[in-house]
Amino acid sequence: MTSGHGIDPARVDALLEAETARFEQCHPLSRQLNERARASMPRGVPLHWMANWPSPYPVYLAEATGTTLTDVDGNSYADFCLGDTGAMFGHANPVVAEAVREQVLRGSTTMLPTEDVIAVGEQLTRRFGLPYWQLATSATDANRFAIRIARIATGRDKVLVFNGKYHGSVDETQVALRDGRMVPQPGVAPNAVDLDHTTKVVEFNDVPALEQALAGEDVACVLAEPVMTNVGVVPAEPGYHDALRELTRRTGTLLLIDETHTISTGPGGYTRAHGLDPDLFVLGKSIAGGVPAAVYGMTERVAEVFLRYTAKDDYRISHAGFGGTLVGNALTLRAMRTTLEQVMTDDAYRHMAALAERFDAGVAEVIDQHRLPWHVTRLGARVEYLFSPRAPRDGGEAKRFRVPRLEAAIHLYLLNRGVLLTPFHNMALMCPATTEPDVDIHSAVFAECVKELVS
Repeated sequence: MTSGHGIDPARVDALLEAETARFEQCHPLSRQLNERARASMPRGVPLHWMANWPSPYPVYLAEATGTTLTDVDGNSYADFCLGDTGAMFGHANPVVAEAVREQVLRGSTTMLPTEDVIAVGEQLTRRFGLPYWQLATSATDANRFAIRIARIATGRDKVLVFNGKYHGSVDETQVALRDGRMVPQPGVAPNAVDLDHTTKVVEFNDVPALEQALAGEDVACVLAEPVMTNVGVVPAEPGYHDALRELTRRTGTLLLIDETHTISTGPGGYTRAHGLDPDLFVLGKSIAGGVPAAVYGMTERVAEVFLRYTAKDDYRISHAGFGGTLVGNALTLRAMRTTLEQVMTDDAYRHMAALAERFDAGVAEVIDQHRLPWHVTRLGARVEYLFSPRAPRDGGEAKRFRVPRLEAAIHLYLLNRGVLLTPFHNMALMCPATTEPDVDIHSAVFAECVKELVS
């Protein structure tokens, strides 16, 4: 008997069991390394997400170049995860690698600016429109700093986020909606944060709910992806961004756009492609070619507040709550300048988008062939398929559309045949090194997997 997603759960369970056994047979050295690593690291990994793949233990990496990963057992993969966007412009990009090598030999971090600062700032302004920029070491930190300056600029405490979002591990954003009420996000400790004092949460695309939440004029900023990506791709409905911008302006609320994932849209992100006009802007992960880095941009009005708040006062020390010792180091700036000038090009994005279209078409063909109630969505170089007949309207709906065991079975089937997707959902990214054969491998293996599931 099939379920609402068109697949018999018994077939899913059988496939998952068979693929788990196949994985264990093909990855004995990864198992040994994981068992050894568990003696010094929880779950045997330096970041617990790395243990969240559908396999019984993670694959341990030996080498990553372009779009090809090789693990310690000698298995190779066409990589569509790309470090879940961190390596969106390919692994070991030779241009970035050479720039990093040269800079390491000249010094990595000194707490002094370099000439690269100018080129990076000019590139960011040209691409995204905001005139002033600061660096951070991650998008989490960039969002945290942007929220802080929004609070200073508005004199308000609250940040509004959307149900199902993810903007890093910023404490105030770790909330969800349950039966219409804000609750701590499942699996996340409140961490002594008074969420009722700091946060509001509504569903994406719900203009009346947004209007009601902002009416009290107690929200410092709305923090939003222009298209939700972390709970499944949730596109903005026509007119939603116009309403979001009008309501934030009317209520004196700053608009903070986080393009850490939606930079897949194009070289200027969704913001430039769709003419958005944020007060604050965050971009992380991919911007320095794999070197940990993020940026946050601001309008002239917000920058004036930032300058006043961070000004030197009679030469006394003031950390002002922004930055960190390694922020803006020479190595990061050189990698970022190289990535912006030579890697994140219009030509690269055209190549990536064309391959994403090919990937989209391959998935859609299989869905249509088997008349499955699934859909596929593309956002520039990003493609995702979800087990519902249409794209979700909001985060709550996206959560209800998820089928974890079916996702795990497909992921593991693909992994065992040399195709790597993002572990948290059925997301694939193209990079400048991705090829048509890479995409066609996925299409073929995906077709085989679905054929087994529906037989």
